[in-house]
Amino acid sequence: MTMRYARMIPLLLILALSGPAVAETYEHRLANGLRVIVKEDRRAPTAVHMVWYRVGSMDETNGSTGVAHVLEHMMFKGTPSVGPGEFNRRVAAAGGRDNAFTSRDYTAYFQQVPKERLPEMMQLEADRMRHLTLDEREFSQEIRVVMEERRLRTEDQPQALLFERLSAMAFQSHPYRAPIIGWMSDLESMTVADARHWYERWYAPNNAYVIVVGDVEHQAVFRLAEQHYGQLPARESGSTKPQVEPAQAGLRRLVVKAPAELPIVMMAYKVPVIRDLERDIDPYALEMLSAVLAGHDAARLSRNLVRQQRLAVDAAASYDSTSRGPGLFYLYGSPSEGKTRAEFEAGMRAELARVQNDGVAADELARAKAQLIAAQIYKLDSMFAQAMEIGQLESVGIAHAQHRRMIDKLQAVTAEQVQGVARKYFVDDVLTVGELEPQPLPRSPRPRSPFVGRH
Repeated sequence: MTMRYARMIPLLLILALSGPAVAETYEHRLANGLRVIVKEDRRAPTAVHMVWYRVGSMDETNGSTGVAHVLEHMMFKGTPSVGPGEFNRRVAAAGGRDNAFTSRDYTAYFQQVPKERLPEMMQLEADRMRHLTLDEREFSQEIRVVMEERRLRTEDQPQALLFERLSAMAFQSHPYRAPIIGWMSDLESMTVADARHWYERWYAPNNAYVIVVGDVEHQAVFRLAEQHYGQLPARESGSTKPQVEPAQAGLRRLVVKAPAELPIVMMAYKVPVIRDLERDIDPYALEMLSAVLAGHDAARLSRNLVRQQRLAVDAAASYDSTSRGPGLFYLYGSPSEGKTRAEFEAGMRAELARVQNDGVAADELARAKAQLIAAQIYKLDSMFAQAMEIGQLESVGIAHAQHRRMIDKLQAVTAEQVQGVARKYFVDDVLTVGELEPQPLPRSPRPRSPFVGRH
């Protein structure tokens, strides 16, 4: 098994570096500061067009949580030349699809269309980058949509609710403690003036970058960008003061009671993320530890806790080495019927202890590497995924061209480094544990609000 997976990794890398999906990217910066990144992919006559703004929920302040996401909704409410809802209709009429998403670190908008409709998409995005109509009546309707979205996706979802409360306890001062969608009280008091202030502060070409991936010619895309985005003036954009999370000095624990079928346990350890791509070692080793624990069907947590011990219905690990803010490594799942939350937590701790004490076998690490690196490479099959990869790296300050170097760094992780990070970071002093205590389910579901809908 060791040789099989050891041979598989170089093969995957050869495929990654030789295929048309990883063609060279091209970059151009307009005079107003907007960066345009183009990746040519000729496999289908389509193009993905994305606009990324360097602002997310972590840039919000207390009392205004959720405003980044609310403005994302308002970006579909029209400009003087494009009426409310017309943006979506025009993309659909072009034979494409579109949407947007807000994260802690960024806000992004995309369209995937036949390549000949790319100029129209640039025209639409450039228009709302500067000329958005923020109408009070439209805002009052859309804020109700967002509040209902919060009820449906967080308050009525026990795992999401537990994750929200866990984050609020794990982070004491950093903005990551607030949910992306915002606290309900902040949404209830939000006004159209708050959204307008956010728009004026952050939505400028010098605080954005455009990504185009598809059957395009990069110089032609640069000319289109000059034509549509180049006319927008640069503006002084906002800045966020550093908010350093104080060092945690002891175990934190909370219990959330909510209607649910099963109990849930979440364990979150404070860990580093990539800050220096070349010098950092631990984030790559943590990625490998996550893969060893839960990176495939035969990984440790599923094999040991679910199938062999029958201690858990499900057991998983999650870690993202790239973010603007501090990092957390999550272990979570639900105990089997007849097992307690304490027994599930003890099982998770035992799996970590095995890595800390005994390390990982060479074939086990080779398999985890093959699975993790394959997942990175398979992303390249999709134009949208390629654009997302570029955008997410750039959003946290990592040059998109360094993606291959990150794969090299993952491949270089040793078993000793995986054991080392398990020993270094997985201690109670930096652990926050959240438990969901199930309450009886309602006899009938809450009625769905008529305000919920697409942008």
